[in-house]
Amino acid sequence: MNIDSRTIASMTEANQNFSRIARIADHYGEAVIFKNNKPKYRLIDIERDPVQELTDDEKIDIVAKRILKEYRAAFEELAK
Repeated sequence: MNIDSRTIASMTEANQNFSRIARIADHYGEAVIFKNNKPKYRLIDIERDPVQELTDDEKIDIVAKRILKEYRAAFEELAK
């Protein structure tokens, strides 16, 4: 994984100044947050990430599947 040094931030900085990290993601498309001197998290601008190029219907389907999976037992109980 190649990381642009301009997109790096520490966990402490992300915690204390999230808006700065969001601006980095806005400008470069992503920000990489390091924890214990290792890359741990990636904050991405969804609108610029090609992986996230989904239609609104596809996004709704993904969210619906997540909700159904998480609350399946509750839905099954309600269906009785």
